[in-house]
Order: sequence, then structure tokens, then C-alpha cells
Amino acid sequence: MNDPITLNGITLTGTYVRRQEEVLTAQALDFVARLHRATKDRRQELLELREERRRAIARGEDPKFLEETRHIREDSSWQVAPIAPGLEDRRVEITGPVDRKMTINALNSGAKVWLADMEDSSTPSWSNVINGQLNLTDALDRRIDFTTDAGKEYKLRGEKLTDMPTIVMRPRGWHLPEKHMLIDGEPLAGGIVDFGLYFFHNAQRLIAQGRGPYFYLPKIESHLEARLWNDVFIMAQNLLGVPQGTIRATVLIETITAAFEMEEILYELRDHAAGLNAGRWDYIFSVIKNFRTRGPRFVLPDRTQVTMTAPFMRSYTEQLVRACHRRGAMAIGGMAAFIPNRRKPDVNAIAMEQVRADKTREAGDGFDGSWVAHPDLVPVAREVFDSVLGDRPNQVDRKREDVTPDDRGLLNIAGTEGAITETGIRTNIEVGIQYIESWLRGHGAAAIKNLMEDAATAEISRSQIWQWIHAHAITNDGEIVTERWVRELLDEEFDKLPRFDGDRFDDAREIFETVSLGIDFPAFLTIPAYENYLAEKDEKPRRRRQPQPQREREMAVA
Repeated sequence: MNDPITLNGITLTGTYVRRQEEVLTAQALDFVARLHRATKDRRQELLELREERRRAIARGEDPKFLEETRHIREDSSWQVAPIAPGLEDRRVEITGPVDRKMTINALNSGAKVWLADMEDSSTPSWSNVINGQLNLTDALDRRIDFTTDAGKEYKLRGEKLTDMPTIVMRPRGWHLPEKHMLIDGEPLAGGIVDFGLYFFHNAQRLIAQGRGPYFYLPKIESHLEARLWNDVFIMAQNLLGVPQGTIRATVLIETITAAFEMEEILYELRDHAAGLNAGRWDYIFSVIKNFRTRGPRFVLPDRTQVTMTAPFMRSYTEQLVRACHRRGAMAIGGMAAFIPNRRKPDVNAIAMEQVRADKTREAGDGFDGSWVAHPDLVPVAREVFDSVLGDRPNQVDRKREDVTPDDRGLLNIAGTEGAITETGIRTNIEVGIQYIESWLRGHGAAAIKNLMEDAATAEISRSQIWQWIHAHAITNDGEIVTERWVRELLDEEFDKLPRFDGDRFDDAREIFETVSLGIDFPAFLTIPAYENYLAEKDEKPRRRRQPQPQREREMAVA
């Protein structure tokens, strides 16, 4: 590890990454520091409000539409900003991390938008943080290429930026720190680092090329958190002399509490709002996390059985489309996570039909576009939305006035059909450990069993196990889910994992046990994994807390 250096009040502690001086200029660091200092206190207050809200839900207080913001919902006159250049047509959006190969593949994919992800599908190692910024700037300057060890070359095909998907960058959420950048000995907010560096270096580049600095905002839990992002946008534009309203943001509605404040979130960001997205996997995780101690009414079946046709998911997506179109914003559908395998045409055929059915439902419900995880899925999603949209760029004019705001519908968890199975438990263990192992090696998007898994699906895996144990859930075979039984299954599944030199499976298992079998429930598994286990090649992970022996843990639970 390099000796720490301090520039413009920010101490850099990460191992040197080639070309990092191009990103971490004195002016860029000053810009990021000013954004962080202006928002750090309010950010911390909002994170504390999250915990207060979770405690209230645990006490039995169900979320509901806010009385204090009723006037915003009932005022039909306000609209979000006009659609920005490059965001008029979003019928197919491809998502993925900002590594060099994925950047090229995404921009060559034929999608309308690329979600350049520095959040759930990107491990926040210092090298990834810096290289992600470099890759985005290199792509905008058309100087990006990549050659594999086998000699395969990747290059951009479009002649100019407007020939390629519009870039919408996703920074980290409010809860995640950047431990390699410190002010007064404390880490900066990871989201401010990601947003600030990208905006500082690329806002003018994007404007000059007929686009703009556009963002996806993750993990928002209330309209107050959206207001803080709006404050960041206003300050950032003022500091760099960028006209107000140039930034556009699409908010992921991926928490159960945000679902009750969708119009308010659009209102807070209205001069910068582009739309909302149905972040299905994190949304399911949020439901489990918030209601994990509320008994059988909130216990979901196996993850694979929680589909978008479940009553609470239908209520969520239909109300999202209504909220967006009522306010002139776009509604973007959820992820198709299937990864095609050209060696298994029969598997591909079945999966492609499932993707087609999913996208057909979304287009029919009024969504203006949807996400895919792989370039081979772009033609399928495009064909579906083409059949509905035709020559129109979107269907924002479809108001969905047939949908009524329904707070009870959002909480109809008990209406979800399905069962808890031993197979589901084993799958959660396998996916959870395999994903965390990949994450620890710097790969935040992992192909597991023909699906692209990211942090959200790992969160579902571990939170379901935690909830099933603490709810004394019963499988379809009549087996009570206990910690002892899960540990037996974990041993069996762990022994099946494909080990290799340099793997991080032992660490991954330790993390998985902590976040799924511990008495405490960490709000996000990425926080302890990042703070205690994630390290660059010449850094040492911090000393880890040893998991409690099972006997002590069982006594504590009792």
C-alpha cells in the first residue's frame, strides 16, 4: 500500500492505480470535497431516519402514503422537466459495470441507453473506482479499446457519441462510504465520489456531443433523500457553470418505503427528473429486510417463485407507471437477467420466451422501456417494445388513469403464491456464497447458472434465509427451517463449490454466515464485506470478527 497523500483536504489511502492522476486532479478533488462537506450532515441524518423508519415498521407501523405531502399528490398541475436530448427513446436499456470490455460491449449493443453501473454490479475496489472513471472518459473521447489474453480485440463501432446508447451513470447509494478517500479522518460518501468525479470531468464533454450528464439514483428510501440529491445537482451545476436543469436523474424505486412516495420523489427532483425505474430485485430485498420480524404475513416463498405477477409486485409496477406518466416522466421496467448460453439451445429457447413474456407484460402495462443484462437480449426486448410503440419514442401519453393509488396493494405480501423448499434454501446458499466470492475478487456482476447476479440478488438470498430461520418457516416437505439445518446444508453446498488458486470462498462463506445466520441483520451485506474483507493486492483486510459458536448463538436467540 502507498503512503497516504493529502490533496485539497482529501487524504488518499488507496494503492496507486495507473493514470489515477488524470481522475484525481487537484480541481476535481476540491469539487468533490465541497460537495461532500455541504451534504455530509444531512446525509447522516437521513441514514439515521432510515433506521428509525425500520424500527417503526418492526413495531407494526406499516408504511402508508404521507399525509404531509398529500398536497403534492393532489396537485395535478406540476410536471417534471422536458425530456432531455438522448433520453427521448429508452425502449431498451442495457446494464453493466464500467470495466473496459463491458463498456465497449454495452456501447456496441444496439440498446438505446447504457446504465453505466458503479453500484450493485461493480465491486467498489479502489482500482474499479478509478478505472471506471477512466473508462467512461475514454469512451466519450473514443479512445477506448480492449484486447484479451487470447488476442480478441474490442473496439467501438459508432462514429460519434450519438450513434451509441445514451450513457446514464449509476453512482453508489447514500449508505456506502469510500474508504480510500478521507476528510478529517472520515471516509467520503461513495455516491458523491462517483457522481462528482464523473460530472467534473465529463459534463462539458457530454453537452458538447449533444447529450448531457445523466444519472440513475439507487437505494433511495424517501423523498427527503431525493431532495438531497437535488441539492447536490444544483450545487454541482453552479460550481462548474453548467446551466441549471442540465442534469437528468432516473430514480430506482427499489425500496418498499420509496414506493409510497413516488410522486413526491419526482416532485423533489422535478427540474432534473427523467423518470423512475422498477428495480425489482432490490425491491424484494427491501420488503424482506423491513418486514423480516413481522411474522408469517410477510414471509415470501423461494426467490424463483416471487415473480412480477405477484399481487404486491403488480401493484408496485402499475402504480409506478401511473405516477410517472401523470407527471410527464418515463417509466422503465425491470431487469432481464438471463445470460444466453450458445452451447445449450434448448435452455436458451425456454429462457428467451420467458424474457419475451416479461417484456410483453411491461410494454403492455405502459412502461417506456426495460432493462437487459446481456447484448443478446437487446433484439428480443426491442422487438417487443417496437410492436407496442411503433414509430413513437415512448408512451408517456398513456396516463394509466385506470390505476388507483393503493397503499394496501403495495403490502399484499401474503397474496404471493409459492412455497419454501429445500432446493430454494440450497440455491440461496450457493448463489450467495458464489456471488460474494466473485465480489471479493473485484467482479460485481457474476454469471451463475445462466443468470447475471449482482449485489441485490445476493441480498435476497441471505435475507430470505435469515427471515425463514427467525420466522420458524416450514418447507413444502414439512421441515422447519432452523439454523442447525441450514448450517448442515451450507456445509454440503460449500463442499460442492469449484475451488481454484486465489479463490476467496473461505472469506465469502464467513461473510455469508455473518449476514444470514447472525443474530444481528446488517442493512447491506456490502458494508461489512467492504470494510473488513475487500482489499487491493498489496493491502491486508482488517481483522475480522469471528462468528459466534453455534451453541452460544442458539442460547442468545433463546
